[in-house]
Amino acid sequence: MDAPTAEPVEPPALVGRRRIAELTGSWRTALRIARRESRRARRRTALVLAMIALPVAALAFLAASYDMAALTPQERVDRRLGVADAELRWIADNPVGQDERGEGWFTRDDTYLPPAKATAAQLTALLGPGSRVTEVRTYITLTLRGPHRDEDVSGRALDLGDPLARGLVRFRAGRAPQQPGEVAVSPAALRRLDLHLGRAVALADGSRAYTVVGVVEFPDDLGPVVALHPGAAPTGPETDSVWLADVPGAVDAALVARLNDRGVVVTPRLPAEPDRSWLGSINLGDTNDLSTGVLIAGLGLLEVVLLVGPAFAVGVRRRRRDLALVAVAGGDAAQLRRVVLADGVVLGVLGAAAGLLVGVLAAFAGRPLVEQYVFGVRFGGYRCWPAALVLLGGVAVLAGVLAALAPAWSAARQDVSAGLTGRRTPPVSQARWLALGLGLVAGGAGLAAFGAARISPAVILAGLILGELGLVCCTPTLIGALARLGRVLPLAPRIALRDASRNRAAAAPAICAVMAAVASSVALGAYLASDGERDARAYQPALPVGHVRVDPIESTRQPTLTQVTASAREHLGTGAVAPLHTLGCGPASKGYCEVTPVLPVEQACPWQPRDGLPESDRRQARADPRCRIRETDYFGGYVQTGVDDGTALPLLTGADPATTAAAAVVLRAGGVVVTDPRYLHDGLVTVRVNQMEAGPDQPTAARDLPGYALPRAVGPPRLLLSGTAARELGLSWSPGGWVIGTTSAPDEDHRKRFAAALRSFGTVSLSVEYGGAPRDVSPLLLLLAAAAGVITVGAAGIATALAAAEGRAEMTTLAAVGAAPALRRLLAICQAGVIAGLGSVLGIVAGLGTAAIVLFSVNRQYADDWPLADPYPILVPWPALGVLVLVPVVAMLGAGLFTRARLPIERQMD
Repeated sequence: MDAPTAEPVEPPALVGRRRIAELTGSWRTALRIARRESRRARRRTALVLAMIALPVAALAFLAASYDMAALTPQERVDRRLGVADAELRWIADNPVGQDERGEGWFTRDDTYLPPAKATAAQLTALLGPGSRVTEVRTYITLTLRGPHRDEDVSGRALDLGDPLARGLVRFRAGRAPQQPGEVAVSPAALRRLDLHLGRAVALADGSRAYTVVGVVEFPDDLGPVVALHPGAAPTGPETDSVWLADVPGAVDAALVARLNDRGVVVTPRLPAEPDRSWLGSINLGDTNDLSTGVLIAGLGLLEVVLLVGPAFAVGVRRRRRDLALVAVAGGDAAQLRRVVLADGVVLGVLGAAAGLLVGVLAAFAGRPLVEQYVFGVRFGGYRCWPAALVLLGGVAVLAGVLAALAPAWSAARQDVSAGLTGRRTPPVSQARWLALGLGLVAGGAGLAAFGAARISPAVILAGLILGELGLVCCTPTLIGALARLGRVLPLAPRIALRDASRNRAAAAPAICAVMAAVASSVALGAYLASDGERDARAYQPALPVGHVRVDPIESTRQPTLTQVTASAREHLGTGAVAPLHTLGCGPASKGYCEVTPVLPVEQACPWQPRDGLPESDRRQARADPRCRIRETDYFGGYVQTGVDDGTALPLLTGADPATTAAAAVVLRAGGVVVTDPRYLHDGLVTVRVNQMEAGPDQPTAARDLPGYALPRAVGPPRLLLSGTAARELGLSWSPGGWVIGTTSAPDEDHRKRFAAALRSFGTVSLSVEYGGAPRDVSPLLLLLAAAAGVITVGAAGIATALAAAEGRAEMTTLAAVGAAPALRRLLAICQAGVIAGLGSVLGIVAGLGTAAIVLFSVNRQYADDWPLADPYPILVPWPALGVLVLVPVVAMLGAGLFTRARLPIERQMD
């Protein structure tokens, strides 16, 4: 008997090549099918492309605009130098060191000697024969008379007739100022001040007038700027003065070293560097910010996937017969998955290409508007950050693939016979998905709490993403449970719940998209509302509400009390004005004196806040009544001092007449008044004077003076000395402004009129106490709610339209059995209500739960700190919730408005 012949064994290399060839051929076929399907279902294709391309276009617009706005080192130097060879800054009167570009400098020894005013002759002598310089003074504040009110504009003093300075600007019209009475203004200043060439503009105090002879643009400041002639520059400190230099040779290291020896910092024009990295403006220095940005992008990707997912799910249901035929022809589950995933690849690529093209073109076309109204500066060269665009394109393709992933998985598991006959297969809710979802929700909540305790936004966002993914896994089971309750509902809502349960692959992603948007909006809104309330509670007013403080800016020209009172009575409607006096050292002293009250030993906290304070000390400090003071009182609080005879006291502290009278008696007797009762001991207040001079602080006086403590006072801690007490401590005092008492805070118009009335007597600054933290988060809360509302309406509209297209046959059946025409519109309203209502409810619950976990964790961490920090109150963002509650109603009304009431009637041809 012959021995069996062994079959030849194929080499592993050939097996690997065959598998690669099969895989390549399978994907090629799947992509061809996907391309054909995209042409057949053009409406669904346009919907998916729009949802993918719109966020890509927006991000591409931002990436290109940001990349153009970020100047390269060479562009920054060109903008600073113009046509000059170098920029010089006389920083010190002793030797300095600097980096290569002159952006950073330091003194070579431990001392710093301020320089004297530099002159062109001095700098030319340092540069050598054949050199030339011109001075440019920046950051000059000018107050000019406008058509309706005085306007504050930025001023620069430079000789625009000099080619060195002319290279810093772009002339729009006119000529350069040639004498001190002429100016050139920017287009923004031209509009704000309602000027034109040849018209005069005057300073607010009327001391000088200028004639506009040119319109120029400064690329580094597109706001209102006035270019003055060097001879018209106001006198003052020269700290913002730079010099542009033109030298016959190169600005070499020897010249830079020689100038550094004299205290001059040099910014030379270095040779052009090669083109910058392909990565563009990306900065990987802060990994925490990078991880936070990646997670925020992940949230956006999840939102796109959930919005696009229903379209792929409906597409798979409509192609059940085609996919069943592929299975009958020998296609396995992997090939069926590739057919559906190829839809995501094709539509992702098309959406990415369209979004990138639209975004970059919009950034280039809208560049002038973004420069003028967003950044306020001119951009550098035209560029588009290739690395960011490639990343955005990859993310768009990934979004398409992820959106098709769940439909592809379900398509590979469908019953072939049911697909061939068109029968529905009842959805099955698997317990493992519910268990997985609940586990992810619990894990996300724990991770968010951990991130809040560590104050890590990246970890908090990661926990939020995990929690939302868990809710995504739980949503199909929840839809099935709600569908069972539809038996007791009328016909339209019962059909809507039944369709949502049957078509969970389409309904669940839409509900989850609404939930994710609403949860993010509610969580962030709750945190912002809590943070705003915390800031409002921690806010410490400087004066009683509505009172105004007037501080003179110039020491030589100051209005008198009579002039201030007359102006306040005319423009503010009050005559309650009191002078303020600031303390200073005695006539023989040349230093600065610090005057502070001293806490008695029995009132002083034994511990001082510092880093590394042991936990045991912090625990004892928290339990000690003497140390239970808020964090703001330790870090940033100080005792304000002054001299008063009782006149300014009620206007500064809001004390009632009886308290004011008692305090005035003590002041007239040579005592002092404090607003913190802890400083008072046995009717006395210990006042210490420290004299600050060039050497170490030297305590010069410490006296126990008769004192009075205000029982209640508005504002920061204060120490008011009588004139007798100040003289006893060896102190002097001088006028330091005025305080004005009003019944309500004056508006901007009255404030400007009052300031204008005093400007002829001297320059002053006004500060008005409005009685609360200046930040108002309500507009931001409404903006977040509006963004979530747009996503909610969009998701509900998409899901309702897809459900209407899918249920056309059922509508025909209802029409055949005599259903009323309005049933179709009512059914659309109920379907939108299921998607928007259920998603909003889940999102509100998830958002409030996330915010509560985060805030509770942060408060737990602060509870162990010392000094004591104000806790975050757990608040509900009612403005945002009010908008979000109305959004489902809007979605339902929109669905009813755009749905035709006429039921479709179809007949089959024999």
